[in-house]
Amino acid sequence: MVESQNNRKPPTELYLLRPDRVEIVPGRNNVPYIYRYTINNNGYDFKVDKLTGRSAVLHLKTFNPLNDWYGLSPIEAAAYSIDQHNQAGAWNQAMLQNGARPSGAIVVKSAKDGSGGSLSQEQYQRLKEQINDHYSGSVNAGRPILLEGGLEWKEMSLSPRDMDFIESKHSSARDIALAFGVPPQLLGIPGDNTYSNLVEARLSLWEQTVLPTLENIICHLNSWLTPKFGEDLCLSYDKDAIEILMEKRQKLWKYVENASFMTLNEKREAFGLPPLPGGDELG
Repeated sequence: MVESQNNRKPPTELYLLRPDRVEIVPGRNNVPYIYRYTINNNGYDFKVDKLTGRSAVLHLKTFNPLNDWYGLSPIEAAAYSIDQHNQAGAWNQAMLQNGARPSGAIVVKSAKDGSGGSLSQEQYQRLKEQINDHYSGSVNAGRPILLEGGLEWKEMSLSPRDMDFIESKHSSARDIALAFGVPPQLLGIPGDNTYSNLVEARLSLWEQTVLPTLENIICHLNSWLTPKFGEDLCLSYDKDAIEILMEKRQKLWKYVENASFMTLNEKREAFGLPPLPGGDELG
């Protein structure tokens, strides 16, 4: 994320930079020296203050145990599962184009005296072209094949294990979702979700993924951006406006309301409300 450069005034715009175009030039003091953004063979350098470490670029990254400068993307962590999911889709497409089974085999029968059993090169090429032109692909699915004398069609089918590409896709989809912190129950995979665990999964998504990510972004913005507008400012969000958290919040309110060991002002302070006169005594 980069601000529109104007050192005399607070920034008026923020731009999201493509991570693959950003290069970090390390400095000698173990902090970035320059953020270099390259596009169309043109490089734009954003220097980093040696004393404060501040720059016009805000680098938000996830933890990477293998690199000191660049974060580890969830896509990179789930790369194998993504490849498996794509390959399962390609397998599915290829199977559909072939009628969900191999074409089978055309066997040349031998004569009773043992002669025959093979085709000439010309016969082989003609038969191959005939099959490709008239009997392959989804358009020709189900069309009966006409065989000449001495040729026999042998059906070839896949085992149920080989055909289980759907479960392979579902397994890969679960791994990809977990890499991004999304409960697999929200993917709509048959058998994974009921009404009760779907509600719990939505709550888990907010509490364990969305809100921590939001807190991380706001924390960085409060350190990097808001001081440019004033020292007494703080960026925050309205947690009470999140619908999925309302039921849990109502249970907390009811618990605090019925707490006989807390004074009225202690209860109000727990919810960010100002104290009231005479509210410091237990009722």
